[in-house]
Formats: sequence, structure tokens, C-alpha cells
Amino acid sequence: MSIETKNYKHVSYLWNEEEAAKLAGDEVALLIYRSNLLGADLRLTNYGGGNTSCKLMEKDPLTGSETEVMWVKGSGGDLGTLKKSGLAALYVDRLRSLKNIYRGVEHEDEMVELFNHCIFDLSSKAPSIDTPLHGFLPFAHIDHLHPDAAIAIAAAKDGKKITEELFGGTIGWVEWKKPGFELGLTLKKCLDENPGIRGIMLGSHGLFTWGNTAYESYLNTLDVIEICSEYLAQNYGKKGPVFGGQKIESADAESRKKQAASLAPILRGLCSSKQHMIGHFTDDVRVLEFTNSNDLSRLAPMGTSCPDHFLRTKISPLVLDLKTDADLSDTKAVKEMLLPAFEAYRAMYTDYYETCKHDNSPAIRDTNPVVILYPGIGMFTFSKDKQTARVAAEFYINAINVMKGAEAISEYTSLPHQEAFNIEYWLLEEAKLQRMPKPKPLTGKIALITGSAGGIGKAIAKKFVAEGGVVILNDMNAERLAEAGADFEKQFGKDSYSTAVLNVTSQEDIDGAFAAAALAFGGIDIVVNNAGLSISKTIGDHTEKDWDLLYDVLVKGQFFITQAATKTMQKQDIGGDIINIVSKNSLVSGPNNAGYGSAKAAQLHLSRLNAAELGADNIRVNVVNPDAVISDSNIWAGGWAEGRAKAYGITVAELPAYYAKRTLLNQIILPDDIANACFAFVGGLLSKSTGNMLNVDGGVAMAFAR
Repeated sequence: MSIETKNYKHVSYLWNEEEAAKLAGDEVALLIYRSNLLGADLRLTNYGGGNTSCKLMEKDPLTGSETEVMWVKGSGGDLGTLKKSGLAALYVDRLRSLKNIYRGVEHEDEMVELFNHCIFDLSSKAPSIDTPLHGFLPFAHIDHLHPDAAIAIAAAKDGKKITEELFGGTIGWVEWKKPGFELGLTLKKCLDENPGIRGIMLGSHGLFTWGNTAYESYLNTLDVIEICSEYLAQNYGKKGPVFGGQKIESADAESRKKQAASLAPILRGLCSSKQHMIGHFTDDVRVLEFTNSNDLSRLAPMGTSCPDHFLRTKISPLVLDLKTDADLSDTKAVKEMLLPAFEAYRAMYTDYYETCKHDNSPAIRDTNPVVILYPGIGMFTFSKDKQTARVAAEFYINAINVMKGAEAISEYTSLPHQEAFNIEYWLLEEAKLQRMPKPKPLTGKIALITGSAGGIGKAIAKKFVAEGGVVILNDMNAERLAEAGADFEKQFGKDSYSTAVLNVTSQEDIDGAFAAAALAFGGIDIVVNNAGLSISKTIGDHTEKDWDLLYDVLVKGQFFITQAATKTMQKQDIGGDIINIVSKNSLVSGPNNAGYGSAKAAQLHLSRLNAAELGADNIRVNVVNPDAVISDSNIWAGGWAEGRAKAYGITVAELPAYYAKRTLLNQIILPDDIANACFAFVGGLLSKSTGNMLNVDGGVAMAFAR
């Protein structure tokens, strides 16, 4: 099959000649450029998957003579975002000489330590287990990817035969073998036995392609994947309907979102029996095609084939036996219905571990599912953080694509459980996990801070994200909210937050915000009632409208947000935190402050009442009392500053100094100070504290609790 360069139907040609020309002569820069292009197209490889390399002559810093050096993607990292710091640089001759001391496949793990003796650039990344796969092949530029179209052929029962026929012998075939030194030698053997081939298909795993230049390798990679993709496209439907045809109809889009939002907190609670998990939901058309099919019950338990897939999705998903219109209003009944399925999954995974484990295998990990399929509704994934949960969903869609393709051209085959276990519980994989940074205090926690597009709320949200949590940013002002979202994406990344327009006096908005939290992350762990406003008037000047507005936002708003949070937290049954940002004014009488001060007092006592009621659910309710937080505050941008200045007989410009001087510590209070106080309640050290109040006011003696 002939493919016209730059004219592809199934993959994206992204090479820019002008950009590449700027890198001419710098093979490492061209390697990074090529890698980023390949990683930008999820049809070519998945997040964190695959690796690329180049070999070139460089001056040996020890001898001054020219020596061959291989630059290859190091351990961890992602092709789409790869930088030079993510590459490992090794002496090619030293790496290849390791075969002289190789003791055989039973001892190949010990070779990884020896890679360190081959390092050329001491500041480069640690070499990965895939290093010898590139090192033993002679080509200047090599791509190892996990494209769905190629894996579909590699995972097909007749994959070897199809590969030979499709490529006319120009693509070699290597049966499944765990990545490592032995596989590197096997690739070289395949090349020696098939000189002139343009690539090698790895059974159940992926694809190796190469070229003399970065551009030649890029084109060769696209060409091979395009041929695989076109072959699959021509065969869909020839054997019969995809996945055996449709068994059920999907619910409409609105109903799917509603069911998912209702169910997600229950699923999250069940998946968090060992540690708090963050969720992700998708009703992607590819997911629905699979979950709604006749073949779901046959294919789903088989598990995935590519090791990159099941390392992130577990050996197989949990399929829910729920109708698309199932009544989810009775949480207790839904849990009783779902619990046997979770217990069966945990038992299955435990049996998988016990059957396949070795004497030196790491301890069994979390037995809960990562991927949960709800036919007609979509797919939930749960993991330690949002990025990992989202990527798990992407990988399972990759697995669906592989199953679809393999079934269209032959018959899908998954890895035997023992081979899968040997990858999942590989000691080298465990060592990689152990080297990962320890979780931050709020890792796995989801927070909704009302009024978090600016001021105190935004400071709290930033503090929580910095400590490992994720947040649902919200505000009445959609423009202000969009600006806050852009700020968070730039500073923390897209997986750190979600957004919802929220007026705390609107039940529709409240329901929408908590549904958004459930769809984005799986539920809620922390709610901070921070949204507020201030009106400073004499008793005579106060209007009924003023009074109602203060009590609607501050008191009713706090109550109904807490009510919605409680509903979600009780569904999860893993506890939670509610923090109410009240005020020094809840304790101190002041002039021209009847409406605001009494509403703040109501907020404070409501917090005590909620703490008393919710303790049985392990939901803690605490209060932070700020005072005079002027920086970036909507309250102070309105008439409140003028009102307080008038009450104290000073100018607005004099307010910050006035408030500071009246405190025992003579300190100006900033939004970050309030954020730190909130973190003190939720960071883990005060997990047995509820019904408490923390003043953050610089020390106002009149506000001392008594």
C-alpha cells in the first residue's frame, strides 16, 4: 500500500519544515522535536507511553576522542512534553558490551543497575528499562510507540500472519516478551534475520520503527501506523457488527450526566476503602459503543494486552449491572446493590495476586477497581489524583480501540494473567513507585470554596491545590471565574481545578456546582463557605432589602451549601470537612453593623449546630474568623470600606493602618493568612477537631471567646 507523504487519513502530519530547519545540525533537539510531535497525537502513543532515541558522535570528555552516544527517553516522562532533561545519554559501546556479562533472562533485572555505568552525560535522566531496546538496534533514529491500530494487529490471534501479509515482509515480528535486556537482544536477532525491514511489531505490545534522520524516522512511523489504521478501517463490519452489535441504547446526554453525577460519589466512596481517590467520568462515543455491545460481557473480563494499558487500568474493569434509568435516590439501597459487585472484584483481584505472586513479589496493592463501566451511561475511573484518573480513562479507551480492531480482523487476545502480573508487580516497577514523591497532605481531596475567583476564596483554593488537592472554582461573575480558571491552569495545570458559576442563593446553582464536582472529580471532601458581602449602615438606614440580602447570602447560603455538601459526603461515607469563614464581628459589637454582625453571629452558631449533627458521619465543621482582610476583596471594593471608615471617623485610605494598630500583634491580615488557617483544619493534624473557632485577626481582645 502506497502512502503519499503529508496526506494521511488516520494520523496527523505535524512536521513544520521552518521549525525543524532552526534545529538543523542539533540531532538531540530534533529528537525532542520529533518526540513532541509524536506525543501530541494520542492515536500514535498514549500519555507517558513509548520512547524515542537518536545516536550521534560526540567528543568523549575523558579521552577527547569521538565516541557514539545514544540519547533516549529516560525513566518516566511523556513524549508530548519531553525536554532534554528527560533524556538519558549513554555510551553505545559500553551499553552493547553488557551482553558479555549478561547471565540470562532469569537475571535480566540486574542489568538495569549496570546501565548507570554506561552514562555519558552525568546530568541526564536515569535510563529506563527500554534502553537496550534502542541500544542494540543500529539505526540513528528509533521510535517505539503504542499506537492503537498497531496494537490491534499485535493483539490479534493471527497478528503475526496479518503483519507479514500486510507489509509484505518489511515489518518483522517478535512474540510477546517483557521489556528489558532480553527483548533488546531479541529485536537485534529479528533484524539480523530480516535485513532491510523498516520496523518490528511486538506481539501484544507495540511498534518499533526507525530512520537515518529524525524526519525519516517520523515519516516511517506515520506511514506504518497509517497502513495499520487503513487496514482496520477497511475491515470494520466485514465479519459482522462491531463488538457483536448493540445490546442496549444509551441514555440521552443530559440523563447520562445526571446519572453519573448522582452515582459518582457512591462509587468514589466504595473505591476509597484504602485511600481517598479522585474520579473522572467520560461518556465518549467509543466508550458507549463498547459498553452497550453484545460482546461487552466477553471482552471486558479478558483485560488489556499492552502493558502500558493495564499498569494504569488494572487487569480488567468492573462492569455495573445497572439500568440506564435506575433510581439512584436511595443511597443505602444503591450501596447494598453495588457492594456485592465490589466485593467480587476485590476477591477476583486478590485471587489474581495470590495465584500469580512470586516469593519476592511486593505486597498486594489496592484491590478496588480503577475502571468502572456503566452500560448506556459511560465510564468512571478512580486513582490517586486527577491526572492519573484521567489518563487511566484515556488508556482504557486505547484498550477499547485495540479490542475493536483485533476483533474486526481476527480475534482479540489479552496477555495471560501471569505475564500481566509479572509486569504489574515487577520489582523494577515497584522500585519506581517507591521513588515517587510522598503524597502531599491534601492528595486525593476535593474542595469547593464558595466565592473562589478572588480574594480570600482564591487564596484558599491556591493553598489547597499547592498542598495536593483539587478545587471547584466558582463565582457569580462568569468573567471573573474564567480569569481565575486561566490563572489556575497556568500555575497548576488543567487537572488541578474545575469551574462552576455559583450564586449561593440559587438552589439550581448549588445543585449544578455539586454535580459538576461529582463529574469532574467524583465528589467533595472539603467545603469552605466563604462567599459573602457586607453592608454597613445605621439602624435607621437599614432597609428590608439590605437585611434580606445579608441573611440570604451569609446564613441561608451557608446552610444550603452545607446541606448539599452533607448529601454528597454521606453518599461517599468517608467523612469530610466544612469550614465556615465567619468574622470577628460574630463576637464583637460595633457601630453601624446590626445586619452584618447579627448575620455573622448566626453563621457562627449555625456552625456549632451543624458540627453537633454531623459528627456521627465523621464530618467536621469548624470556623475561621478573619478581620479586616482588605486585599483583593469584593467586599472592600463596594461601599463597606466607606461605611466602616465613616463609623470610625477616618478616611478609607487610613483603614488598613487603623485595623492593624487596633490589634495586639499590630499586623495587617492577608488572604494567605486565612488560607493557612483553613489548611490547619484540613491538613491532617486536626482530624479529631470539630465545632472549633479560629480567630485570624491579629489579636482583637474583644473577640476572645468567653
